This record gives sequence, structure tokens and C-alpha cells, in this order.
Amino acid sequence: MMEIDRNAGSAQGAELAQALAAAEAQVEALQSELEETNRGVLALYAELDSQAEHLRQATELKSRFLAYMSHEFRTPIGAIQSISRILLDRMDGPLTDEQEKQVRFIQSTSAEFADMVNDLLDLAKVEAGRIDVSPDWFEMVDVFSALRGMFKPVSINPDVTLIFEEPVNVPKLFSDDRKLAQILRNFISNALKFTLRGEVRVSARRHSEDFVQFAVSDTGIGIAPEFHHAIFQDYSQIDSPIQKRLRGTGLGLSLSKRLAELLGGTVSVESESQKGSTFYVTIPISVATSTPEATHRSS
Repeated sequence: MMEIDRNAGSAQGAELAQALAAAEAQVEALQSELEETNRGVLALYAELDSQAEHLRQATELKSRFLAYMSHEFRTPIGAIQSISRILLDRMDGPLTDEQEKQVRFIQSTSAEFADMVNDLLDLAKVEAGRIDVSPDWFEMVDVFSALRGMFKPVSINPDVTLIFEEPVNVPKLFSDDRKLAQILRNFISNALKFTLRGEVRVSARRHSEDFVQFAVSDTGIGIAPEFHHAIFQDYSQIDSPIQKRLRGTGLGLSLSKRLAELLGGTVSVESESQKGSTFYVTIPISVATSTPEATHRSS
């Protein structure tokens, strides 16, 4: 009887030993597979790091190229604008009506070209992280007044009226008024460009406890809903007959989006084809900043 028990114990021990050996083999196989996976992950991380570095270098080169070309374009553009002013001031003699028309065309075209160059340069600075927010306290009525004076000489279409509404419940803002004005200037320029008759209306209102919303509405050609997703992308233009007749890089709205984000805000649009457009920029009443000086000035 004891012999039978001894034999059974030996069989169980052998089975246990086999099971342990099989388990150890499985553990070793799993460890080997895990080590192989880890090597693959490390190789993938190295490849991603390399691709990220290549992308960073490409972005930096593009930004440097845009900044260089924009800077180089400014000199000849300035010369064209200066010559146009001299001719229009009749400093070199009188002009016929046709000559004046041609010179004014040169002047307006060079102004558009200058705006394109400035957009390119600003976009390059944003992408390179070389644009800083310089917040200070200001009143919106002052910004609207400056914009009104800026657009008065260029609003030459008698069929379009540019209207600045009185800001509604808008407190004093602590933000970068120059960047906000640049965003609104881009919105207004686009509205005037694509509005053949009617009005362009600029307004501001308290959006919430912490945010203010600005709107630029027009009675222009409008934008079909299927194009809304691309409006604020770089070099985006809408395919329409009037768009084809007007020059532009499509950078103004993209730049406005980047500037709004720098101010802690957002941009959006509401529009339908042939029913006009409204472009919005919403920014905080007080821009977030960690500088001691700004914290002191905002208290």
C-alpha cells in the first residue's frame, strides 16, 4: 500500500515539475517577446524624435524664408508708394484724368501688396514664437475711433457704409490693443472687399462675465457653409467670381486666428452665400499673464 502511495506521489511530483518547467518556458518566451516589443517601441520613439526634429527644422526654415522675403519686398513696395504719392501731389506737374486713374490703381495695388507682405511677416513671427503679447488697459471706444480714422480714406465705395456701433456693456480691457485692432482691421478689410453695396457694421458687447465679443457684419457675397471649415486656414480663399477678381494671400483670417489665440481668445464665422457674413473674435476682458508688472497693473 505504501508502495502505491509512493508511486502516486512520484507521478504527481513529475507532473508538477513538468508544469513548472512549462510555466518557466512561457515566462521566458513572454520576457523575450516583451524585450523585443520594448526594442521596437524605443526604435519608434527614436524615429518620432527624428521626424519631429526634421519638422521643427523645416518649420524654422519656412519662417526664416518668409521673414527674409517679406523684409526684402518692403523696400520696392515703399518706393512704389512714395512715387505714387509724388505723382498724385502733382509735384512733377499736372496729370490727366486717365493718368490719375492709373496712378491711383498703382497706389491701391501697392497698398494691397504691402498688406500681403505684412501678413506674411507677422505669420512668420507667430510661427517662430517671436510675437509677444504686450497687455495694457484701454477703452474700446479709442480702438474704434482709431479704426474709423484708418478706414475713412480707403472707404471709397459710395454704395457701402462703414458703421461703428457704440460698445454695449464693455468694460475697460486689459489686453494687447494693437493685436486686437489688427484682427478687427483684417475682418473689416475683408468685409469691405467683398461687399459691393450695403453696409459693414462693427460692434462689441459683453459676451460673459470674463469675455468680450467683437463682430464685423457685412451685406456682401457671403460664404457657403461647406467652406466655413477652411476659412481660417493658411492661404485659404473661397472660389467665387468676385474672389477671382480680387488679390490676396488668404492669410489675413489665418493670422487673425493666431493672434486671437495669443490673446486667449477664439474666432468664428456665421455666413450664407449671398446673405452676408459676420466674423467674430472673442477675447478675455483681462488677458492671462504671469509677468509681475502686468499683475501689478491689473490690480
